[in-house]
This record gives sequence, C-alpha cells and structure tokens, in this order.
Amino acid sequence: MLKVQEIREIIKLIDESDIDEFVYRQDDLKIELKKKGKSPAQETVRYVTGPVPALQPAAQQESKSKQPATEQAPVATESTLVSKAEEKSNLYEIVSPMVGTFYQAPSPDSDSYVNVGSEVTSGSIVCIVEAMKLFNEIEAEVDGEIAEILVKDGELVEYGQPLFLVEPK
Repeated sequence: MLKVQEIREIIKLIDESDIDEFVYRQDDLKIELKKKGKSPAQETVRYVTGPVPALQPAAQQESKSKQPATEQAPVATESTLVSKAEEKSNLYEIVSPMVGTFYQAPSPDSDSYVNVGSEVTSGSIVCIVEAMKLFNEIEAEVDGEIAEILVKDGELVEYGQPLFLVEPK
C-alpha cells in the first residue's frame, strides 16, 4: 500500500515530466493520475478501493443478468460517445484544490454563489471548500457561464475533483 507522501512524490514527478497519464494497481487498490495542464491543481486523482470492476458498460452487465443470451441490450455507439465527449471538450473544469466539504453558499441561509447559467468572471467566487475548520473561497479561473454543478452542497470533495463545468466566453 502506498503512503500519502509516496503519492505526493509521484504527483510531483508526473507534474515535472511529459507523462500525461499514470495508473497504479496493487491488489484491490487502483490510482489513476491524469494531467490536464501544467499545474498540480489541474490534475485528476482518483482512488478506487475494493475489487476493480471489469471494463464493461453497465447496459451490457444488466443485459447479461436480466435477458436471455440471445438478446442484447442496445449499447451506445462510438459516434454517440464521441459526440458527448466533443460536447464537453469545450467546457472548462473548476477543480477542488484540496480535500474538504463543498458549500455553494457562504452560510446556510444565504443564496448560492452561482447556479447553472450564472455568468462568472476570472477571480469571482464560485463556492467554499471547508478544510479543518478553515473556509477556503474557490474562484473561477475563466470568464464564462456555469454549464453544470458536479457536486452537491455539503458533499465531501477530493483534491483535483471537478466541481463545476464552465462554458468559456
């Protein structure tokens, strides 16, 4: 099992190298690191514990358990998957710079900083992430419109986890 310090060293090495993606597997542990830009805050880190699932679409897994072997459930075609990827490829992700609790508003009785469709400018506050009783304001890094909020209020977030999708202007 890797220690947190070892994972940090791996992240630093990947950040300083030309490697765009790194996957580490050991027993029931899987760590994926994918670089999206030059800064470590823009990397995606995903920790998976427990059995690593087979790489099969959910529709196929359900069809095997519910339908006879002669019938197959419809599976998304490659062109459908590409069009969904292209649709989101122009969107910018605002990611969490730390582990903590996500809050959409400065207090429970206040309005949310942003909603889907809200206009944001670079440097405007979009949410708060609480870490160890410190409330850290998270700012937008681009000008644009909030296309999607990916986290629910009060939910725990991880370092590098996408919080918002912004359509740049």
